[in-house]
Amino acid sequence: MSIFSDFITKIMEVFMDDFTMHGASFDECLHHLRLVLRRYIDINLVLSFEKCRFMVEQRVVLRHVVSSRGLEIDKAKVDIIQSLPHPKCFKDV
Repeated sequence: MSIFSDFITKIMEVFMDDFTMHGASFDECLHHLRLVLRRYIDINLVLSFEKCRFMVEQRVVLRHVVSSRGLEIDKAKVDIIQSLPHPKCFKDV
């Protein structure tokens, strides 16, 4: 059973070794973060603080931008694809 099973979809989303907190307000997000960090301490898990990002307004998840506006395509990735030369033969595809 997941160590966060009681938190999943209620206060957080988890994908592989990545988790995202959510809440209706800043204070609620802080409270949820406190709960999750307390769980880390209680079961002796360690976070890699070099990889931690707190209180971001948007982030890229699975090549999509997630923000208060919802889910959007990462424009930088689209620009890269559009700048690629058109294939001239099947092998180029």
